[in-house]
Amino acid sequence: MRLYSFWRSSAAYRVRIALALKGLDYVYLPVNLTTGEQRGDAFQVLNPQGLVPILETDGLLLTQSLAILEYLEEVHPSPALLPPDAAGRARVRVLALGIACEIHPLNTPRLLNHLRSELGASEDQSTHWYQRWCALGFAALEARLAVEAQTGTFCHGEAPGLADVFLVPQIANARRFQVDMTPYPTVCRIEAACRALPAFDRAAPERQPDAPAGN
Repeated sequence: MRLYSFWRSSAAYRVRIALALKGLDYVYLPVNLTTGEQRGDAFQVLNPQGLVPILETDGLLLTQSLAILEYLEEVHPSPALLPPDAAGRARVRVLALGIACEIHPLNTPRLLNHLRSELGASEDQSTHWYQRWCALGFAALEARLAVEAQTGTFCHGEAPGLADVFLVPQIANARRFQVDMTPYPTVCRIEAACRALPAFDRAAPERQPDAPAGN
């Protein structure tokens, strides 16, 4: 397997975590998003959206992190990222999609760059935009995780799964932009449990070969 990745991409981070949890080896192919490599002709052939991650495996070029994770779950089902029961799988997908669809798209670098370069927002204004939508998303997540019986050491039960794979990279993004995470103690407790695992440590942005010295 070959993974096209960028050290600080949260979507690529998700895939790295899943690959590590499943114990799958891969070749890391860095794509420098800061220099516009993703807009070059060679990369556009791989993914016209100009986004990472891309997973090249079994003759396929898979894009979109959720689709990649679902593929890995089907082809390499153990250890599982989804619970065995339909209700549990639905709950985990609800949590993951709440992050992927309601938080992440509103604070991607290309959106923040558009706010600044095209709409004239200041650095402070674009940061406030980011923090606002992160806060709303994490508040909703905290409200569920804090009270639902299915919440355990991790988002769902006692083993890390798909929801945790989405949660940890989003928190990493939030911390970069100085989002106050103290109102979300359950979210932060789960993050700490995840970060203590070797798989999450190996997948961390600062561990990647294209991470700059000192990050």
